[in-house]
Amino acid sequence: MVVLDESIKIRPLEYTPVETIQKKIAVARDAFYDSKTRPVEFRKLQLRKLYWAIRDNQDRISEALARDMGRPSYESQLAEILWLQGEILFTLKNLDKWLKDESAPDIPFIWKPLAPKIRKDPMGTVLIIGACNYPFLLTLSPMIGAIAAGNTVVLKPSEQPTHSAQVTQELVESALDPSCYTVVQGAVTEMQALLAEKWDKIFFTGSQNVGRIVSKAAAPHMTPVVLELGGLNPAIVTRHADPRIVARRLLWAKTINGGQTCTAQNYILVEKSFLPALVDELKKAYKSFYPSGSSKGPDFTRIVNDKAFQRLKAMLDNSKGKIIMGGQLDEKERYIEQTFIEVDSIEDSMVINEAFGPICAVMTVNSVEEAIGLARKVQDTTLGVSVFGNSSDHQKVMAGLRSGSVSLNDAQPHVNTLAFGGVGESGTGAYRGRSSIDVWTHSRPYTNTPKWMESLLDVRYPPYTSSKLRMLQLSMGTTPDFDREGRQSRFTWLKYIIGGTPASAATRVAAYAVSK
Repeated sequence: MVVLDESIKIRPLEYTPVETIQKKIAVARDAFYDSKTRPVEFRKLQLRKLYWAIRDNQDRISEALARDMGRPSYESQLAEILWLQGEILFTLKNLDKWLKDESAPDIPFIWKPLAPKIRKDPMGTVLIIGACNYPFLLTLSPMIGAIAAGNTVVLKPSEQPTHSAQVTQELVESALDPSCYTVVQGAVTEMQALLAEKWDKIFFTGSQNVGRIVSKAAAPHMTPVVLELGGLNPAIVTRHADPRIVARRLLWAKTINGGQTCTAQNYILVEKSFLPALVDELKKAYKSFYPSGSSKGPDFTRIVNDKAFQRLKAMLDNSKGKIIMGGQLDEKERYIEQTFIEVDSIEDSMVINEAFGPICAVMTVNSVEEAIGLARKVQDTTLGVSVFGNSSDHQKVMAGLRSGSVSLNDAQPHVNTLAFGGVGESGTGAYRGRSSIDVWTHSRPYTNTPKWMESLLDVRYPPYTSSKLRMLQLSMGTTPDFDREGRQSRFTWLKYIIGGTPASAATRVAAYAVSK
């Protein structure tokens, strides 16, 4: 178990009085309408100050995570502190490029004089609801993008890891402009008060059940919602894989943060002939990671709370499978050893429930095709899919299964600038890297019509005449290169000879307008 540093003082978490929530939102909304967050330099300043707040409070962040989850300091650096610092620096480096107005693509030649462009406009005042498993990363990472995009933000950390929620508030309040960025602490009552308000966007990370509640609350206001949910993620292992690599990488996914990661595998579908080698290598990898067992020493995270512990314990107790590795529990410490259970049905409690912990079902299959079919029945749209095998295996699984992301020959994706998000039941919307700008902005098209085009635009004004209709046909009615049966013509090249290209159509329209 992690040794706590009692010299670091963290105040008890205090919930935000419900009667003050509306005022906090109004202040943030006023700041947005006052265009306070419009200047890009203002946004950069906020991000720079947040960077130093995180860097200067590393010990407090690590201590909060140790007290809440028994998280080793190394994992706090790896999965939260360094990740957030890197994300801020990457955003600052690229922000001017990402925000630059873009020329609209695929514009017909005739409309190019209007110079169509796309501007990344901030959404407005947004709500971010954080998660309990990575309480700093999954709360502040969406906020980094929201700040960079020019929004004002109300932040709601998860109340379950209380020390982390308190330190998150301290970071925000010490670094950021209080009129633009504020924190609301609380549980169900405070969440209900937040969801009753009208937002320009809501970003939620958490369970599917709560995600449905958030979506339902947003619907009357037509508020767009980003949902980063979990899922019953499969790992598919074929006979072409390297058993040592598979074992180390899958065990790591069930080790980091105590397996409490939304992209970690929920169950493993492994070709039958490969199972003995996989089990042998899992045991070797465990011995390599933890020579004295993961219950000893400071290098293994505990379960986030008692409720989560009991849920995982019930999954183990209700399973009809057999333990092939692990199985130790300590309720007082909220410790569950990395445990793999061989099951013979996808109806087993270890498969149909999201693990979100250091436990995992293992089931044998006869082929990749069988694995794909079973995975579809368990959940058709997962957050992640892991595939261990050769290139042919990879392509079969990617074609046969839908997911937010795919990790080939690894347990879960972990590129901090790569777009991340779910699909279907596992969520909607993606963020990180440039995607954080896309998710927090509206792509706003604009045009500028020059005076000299007025004669060309005469076709749109009454009175409507046959000559104007002819002009429209010349400008927009290019000849198709297919027949009424949908078959492409073998003589497409003829239209370029007779003048069927958009450029030639524009030329004809201009000539026609001049003649009139």
